[in-house]
Amino acid sequence: MSELVQLRVREAPTRRFALFDKGFRPFFLLAAGFAVAGVPAWVLARRGQLSVGDHLLPSVWHAHEMVFGFAAAVIGGFLLTAAANWTKRETAVGPALAGLCAVWLAGRVASLLGGRIDGAVIAAIDLAFLPLLALAVGRVIVLARSRRNYGIVALLALLFGAQALTHAGALTGSVTWQTLGPRLGVDLVIVIVLVIGGRVIPMFTRNATGADDIRSLPWLDRASIGSAVLLVLIDAASVRGWPLGVVAGIASVTALGRARHWGARHSLPEPLLWVLHVGYAFVPIGFALRAAAIWSPALDESTALHALTAGAIGTLVLGMMARVSLGHTGRPLRADRALAAAFALVVAAALVRVIGPMARLHTIAIDVAAVLWTLAFGIYLVRVGPSLLRPRPDGKAG
Repeated sequence: MSELVQLRVREAPTRRFALFDKGFRPFFLLAAGFAVAGVPAWVLARRGQLSVGDHLLPSVWHAHEMVFGFAAAVIGGFLLTAAANWTKRETAVGPALAGLCAVWLAGRVASLLGGRIDGAVIAAIDLAFLPLLALAVGRVIVLARSRRNYGIVALLALLFGAQALTHAGALTGSVTWQTLGPRLGVDLVIVIVLVIGGRVIPMFTRNATGADDIRSLPWLDRASIGSAVLLVLIDAASVRGWPLGVVAGIASVTALGRARHWGARHSLPEPLLWVLHVGYAFVPIGFALRAAAIWSPALDESTALHALTAGAIGTLVLGMMARVSLGHTGRPLRADRALAAAFALVVAAALVRVIGPMARLHTIAIDVAAVLWTLAFGIYLVRVGPSLLRPRPDGKAG
């Protein structure tokens, strides 16, 4: 018995602070904190009760920060962790990881200081993060010759280009460039969602349920991702009218069709699974709304956009952050009632944000959706946040 006790003591974690042990830890914490603070800040800014600087237009600031701040942090945390698993090589940990986080934080602070410091300085600070992230992730992918993942690095480079376009618009006074940059950023994040989601959602569902009818259709995966990439090009060229409607419609059908055999019905008993399927469902819904907005005056681009952002990105981000955080910190892959409630709240926030404007309740919908969104990510911070600071209970790295 005494030998067993000694063995457990030797295996127990000796450090109390593990925030920079893996990329998901600090970046998921930063993203959740930003989600809790950033959306209420935008609501106050809309009412004129908070200044967000004058480097970017207020509405552009909101879009820019949700794409290149919030979403980029989640992408960073996920890829830094996943690339290490894909290649068996470490990406960035310890001081290097802390430095990446500092660069991300500096970008958020700089974006709020518009008018107080030079616009070129703001742009330089804010644009530093994505290239450094691409370098940290791309280095191990190239060294391991993981050709399957070269496209991920290319998407990070394109995302940087969209962010650079936003700042170029601010520096030159071009409203078109300012608004186009975040729009392209959303498109590119959705492409990343289609790529990563197609890999992990059916796999997680199959592994958890043991269902043998779960599969992917490679040709339909390629068609879905290809049509989403084509949508990026159409937006980049500022093409509107029926060409946009047709491509968005095809993207909706293919995105829905590829998920037909992903086992959504098997996921219902487990919140960590159904949240991913529901989040993914907002992708074809968002594409369909983009197509419908071309021909229906009752819909607008903003409604479709928020189906993709608040709906697909927001829901999938919360679900993936919870799953990765629990699994990689050595906790059971089970969502308690609090996390299940957080998932329901983020879905409700998206539905309110999308349906409310259709019912001519635009302002109320924004306020209610902001409250629901903030509660959802606040629950994640309270429930999961502390485990991101502490080492795994089993003493393993991660």
